[in-house]
Amino acid sequence: MVTRVQTLLNTFSFAQNKPYTPKDYRSKEEPRWCPGCGNYSILTQVQKVLADLSVPPYRLAFVSGIGCSSRFPYYINTYGFHGIHGRAIAIASGLKIARPDITVWVITGDGDGLSIGGNHFIHALRRNIDINILLFNNQIYALTKGQYSPTSEHGAITKSSPDGVIDYPFNPVALAIGANSTFVARTIDRDPRHLQNMLKRAAMHKGTSFIEIYQNCNVFNDGVFDRFSNKEIRDDYALFLEHGKPLIFGKNRNKAIRLNGYIPEIISLDDGKHSTSDAVIYNEQDTTLAFLIATLSNHPNMPRPFGVFLDITRTTYETELLEQIESAITKNGKGDVNELFNSGDTWIIQ
Repeated sequence: MVTRVQTLLNTFSFAQNKPYTPKDYRSKEEPRWCPGCGNYSILTQVQKVLADLSVPPYRLAFVSGIGCSSRFPYYINTYGFHGIHGRAIAIASGLKIARPDITVWVITGDGDGLSIGGNHFIHALRRNIDINILLFNNQIYALTKGQYSPTSEHGAITKSSPDGVIDYPFNPVALAIGANSTFVARTIDRDPRHLQNMLKRAAMHKGTSFIEIYQNCNVFNDGVFDRFSNKEIRDDYALFLEHGKPLIFGKNRNKAIRLNGYIPEIISLDDGKHSTSDAVIYNEQDTTLAFLIATLSNHPNMPRPFGVFLDITRTTYETELLEQIESAITKNGKGDVNELFNSGDTWIIQ
C-alpha cells in the first residue's frame, strides 16, 4: 500500500537530465501589465528559479483567481488555469490531490486571496496540501482601479475610502502562521536575489508553502513599500531573517532585537552595554517565535521582517488521503461505479 502511494508522490523530482533556461518557461503571450508594475519582476524570477531547478514545464501547473496578478498563467509556458474570484486555492488543491505528480503553484493577490478567497487560504494551510502559494500584496485593489483591500493600512486614502480606511489590515504572514502553515516567508519584488532564494526554498518544501510578496502598484499605490526597497534607507527598516543567526539590522549592522519577557525591543550594539549575544537567535522551526517576529509591526519603530519565518516538516494531506484510499481498496476491492449506482433501492422509469 505505502509503496504505491510513495511511487505516486515521488513520480516527480527536481533532478532532471535536460537543462532548462528561463526562455523555456516564457509563453508566446506578451505580458499586459502596466509599465513599471512589480509583476514583471516576479514573473522573471519565477522563470529563472524553475530553470535553475530544472523543473520540466509539463510537470508544472499555475492556477490563479482574479486580479492583476492572476494573468500570470498566460505568460508562463506550463499548464495553467485562470479561475474565478477567490477560488484559485480550491482549484489547485483539487488538482494536486488528483495529480500528486504535478507541481502546483497558486498566484493570488491580497484581495483575491484574503477577501473572498480567505476561507480557502486558511484551510489549505492547515491541511498542508503540497502546493505553493504566492500572494502578491500591493495593499490595494488594482484591477478594479484603487479601492482599499484587506491589507490596506489603517487610514489609507483610496477611491473607496476618501476619508481614510477604518478597517485594520490583515498581516498575511501572521495569519498563515496562525493557520498552522508549515512554510511561511516574505519577500519583495525589487530585491530579485532575495525573491529567487525564497522561491527556491518554497519549491523544495514538502507541504503548503506560502510566500507574501510585496509588489509595487505604481499606478494606484506607488511607493507604499519604498522604505523596504530603497537601498539608501531599507537597512534601517528591514530585518532579514536567517536561521540560527541573531536578529541584527541597521545600515551599520548596529541594531538588534532582543526579548524583554515576550516583548521585543531594539537594542544598540554601539552603546557598550549590549552585544550580539543579547539578540534573539532566529529559529525557523519555532512557531511561537515565528508568530512573535511576524507581529513586530504591532510595536512602534520596529523593522519589517523578511525571509523564511517558518519551515517545519509535517505529513502532507494528499499523502494520508492516498493511503486511506489504498487501504479501502485493499480491504474492500477496487469497486465498480455502475454497480454502486445500481445498488440498493433503485427503479427504472420507462
